[in-house]
Amino acid sequence: MLRTALTPRYLGLLVLVLVVGVVFVQLGRWQLGVAQGSAREEAVDSALRAPTVALTEVLTPHTDFPGELSSRSVSATGHYTEGQLLVPQRRLEGRTGFWVLTPFVVERTGATLPVLRAFVTDPAQAGTPPSGTLTVEGGLAPPESPTDDPGVAGQIGSVDTSVLVNTWPGALYNAFLFLQEESPATGAGLTRVPTPLAPTGLNWRNAAYAVQWWVFALFALWLWWRMVREEHRRAGAGTPAPAGDNGVREHS
Repeated sequence: MLRTALTPRYLGLLVLVLVVGVVFVQLGRWQLGVAQGSAREEAVDSALRAPTVALTEVLTPHTDFPGELSSRSVSATGHYTEGQLLVPQRRLEGRTGFWVLTPFVVERTGATLPVLRAFVTDPAQAGTPPSGTLTVEGGLAPPESPTDDPGVAGQIGSVDTSVLVNTWPGALYNAFLFLQEESPATGAGLTRVPTPLAPTGLNWRNAAYAVQWWVFALFALWLWWRMVREEHRRAGAGTPAPAGDNGVREHS
């Protein structure tokens, strides 16, 4: 069958099939990108349309973080307290710096909510949190995975609530807040960290189109192989039959 496949006719056809296959694969990749982009646009639209809710209505201290609350806009009233920390090696708009993580005691529950107040490039820029009662608003996020301790006083490797619960006194929310607004307005000059979108899946209709293109690519290659196989079988069937006993062929 290899000899049949290497004939000019089938080699030329193979080149054509490969070109078509590459086109189909690229179309599939394009459709997959559309599927991911469409899902992200839907997530952005959903996040923008979702109303801000009170933290105490959707989350209680020391409970697992519900996945559906990722990026959800919430508000809470209370006050900042001592124990502000810096999270090093964070990136924002091409710059490397620190997250400013401040404990915020929620008035209604007395539990502490870690609040990501700002991004700074120099620890000295963090300043002290405002005093008094205020309302904070921003997007919720689940705690981060543990990392190595940076070994610097006043710094923590990640927003890991299993570490924070042993650092800050009292009950703790198993989440943290990407602060976007404070009322009364404070923090002039501080750079807020935008709330990241929750991980998005795919737009399954476009993903199905991507799979279809890849199936077409495989089908084209399979069709070429089948044509070669059939040609090989026909060529084999058309060769003279082996001679009978004594080299004499029988005639009807």
